[in-house]
Amino acid sequence: MAAISATRPVTVPVEKAMEPILVVDDIFKRFDTQDGGLVAVDHVSFDVVPGEFLSVIGPSGCGKSTLFNIIGGLLGGYEGRVSVAGETIKGPHPSIGMIFQEESTFPWRTVIDNVAFPLEIAGMAKSERLEKARHFVHLVGLDGFERSYPSELSGGMRQRVSMARTLASEPKILLMDEPFAALDEQTRLLLGDKVLQIQQELKQTTLLITHNLTEAVQLSDRILVMTYRPGKTKRIVDIKLPRPRTSEIVGSDDFGHYVAQIWNDLREEASKGLKDDESRRGGAKRK
Repeated sequence: MAAISATRPVTVPVEKAMEPILVVDDIFKRFDTQDGGLVAVDHVSFDVVPGEFLSVIGPSGCGKSTLFNIIGGLLGGYEGRVSVAGETIKGPHPSIGMIFQEESTFPWRTVIDNVAFPLEIAGMAKSERLEKARHFVHLVGLDGFERSYPSELSGGMRQRVSMARTLASEPKILLMDEPFAALDEQTRLLLGDKVLQIQQELKQTTLLITHNLTEAVQLSDRILVMTYRPGKTKRIVDIKLPRPRTSEIVGSDDFGHYVAQIWNDLREEASKGLKDDESRRGGAKRK
């Protein structure tokens, strides 16, 4: 074999950039009001690649949930385009699974039957759907509670049931709208560990809507910071904390740096919201 010349250039193959699975392109949403109209989302664009965890954070009233409902196909009448794997979203899409802030388990169904519900609707045979449901019950850490009813579970456990039920449909994209907002901070952090474990195991593309800085930094690869009304993209922050990641990282200097950085972005926007609320309350009193 001929020796390789020391002066010969070496070509290093460059990996092709991963194509985004979710594209949110120039979304603009306006609501008609008695005052003439309210712009909730003002030309917001971003994309998410397969396996990425992106959080959208902003003050109350910035249009986060409006954006969530548009991406999930629950809200129309907007300008712009949302697409999954190149297909334009025109309503609820089987590739998108959604978890809401409000606890949504069926109280008359056991844990296993809650998780198996979408598979039952899809016509899957009982033995197959129960086997699959058991897998996702195990994935969210609820082994031993298969025959329990939601009333016998804590709030955090019920949200894990909701997550398992959504994941059982094997969506390409998981949308979560402040799913742990009603829980205490300690429970949120521990559930964050479970979300990270699941996301790593499934390589699940995830979009989280939240107002919680700690939660966003703990979970995300990138964070999109929105302005106060009308909701625009203020900045997108890359979170370069190592993975696999657990809640232990919350006490690190690097974690604190990211939280402080994002709070600096949010502080001005949150102040605008507070002043707006005070102004409206003052106007109501004068009337």
